[in-house]
Amino acid sequence: MESVDSVSPALQRYGDEVLEDQLWQRPGLAPRERSIVTVAAMIARNQTVELPYYMNRALDNGVTPGELSEMITHLAFYSGWPDAMAAVEVAEEVFSARHISTDRLAEERPELLPLDQDFESARRTRIEGTYGTTGQGVQQFTTDVLFQEVWLRPGLAPRDRSLTTVSALVATGLTGQITSHLNIAMDNGLTEEQADEVLTQLAFYAGWPRVFSAMPIFKEVLDARSL
Repeated sequence: MESVDSVSPALQRYGDEVLEDQLWQRPGLAPRERSIVTVAAMIARNQTVELPYYMNRALDNGVTPGELSEMITHLAFYSGWPDAMAAVEVAEEVFSARHISTDRLAEERPELLPLDQDFESARRTRIEGTYGTTGQGVQQFTTDVLFQEVWLRPGLAPRDRSLTTVSALVATGLTGQITSHLNIAMDNGLTEEQADEVLTQLAFYAGWPRVFSAMPIFKEVLDARSL
């Protein structure tokens, strides 16, 4: 942003010397993965001012238009429809400027990935044991739409879908859901080093307080998995 130097020269310096020259160059996450983390955090927090730049950067870093489209769909369920719709407006302009046609986007009704029956059974048992008959509508949509449809859409690989979800949860301070989704992410192939780098990336894009609030939960999950 050209105006940064005229408002806060120090911010410009940190952006150049720390954000670009250090953070984005760290080897723990590939640039494509850093883009997924960053865009997910910005969509979840409805930060649309810089979103066009970071969506373009994501596309340049190898995130496909279809994957970006699928991230927006996924985050409608994890950060809410209004945030997703705000992201749609930004993506529409980005796609138009890059001449990205709709045939390159995620399919409306694709053939879904196979359902892991053991995981789904354990998930439903855990939810029913925790919440009982409370929120029956929420539980029904969670099963029928979120986990038996959205999570099985092939437009975003399970690991990238988990990366999107965990990033959104940390960025919005929703720590109560991190344990289950970080475990799912690691079951989907996220390594301990990569999990640490997700926190590092989000410290700059969601703020230190949110990351420090999430760090004890990450530690608990990683410690438990190393036993």
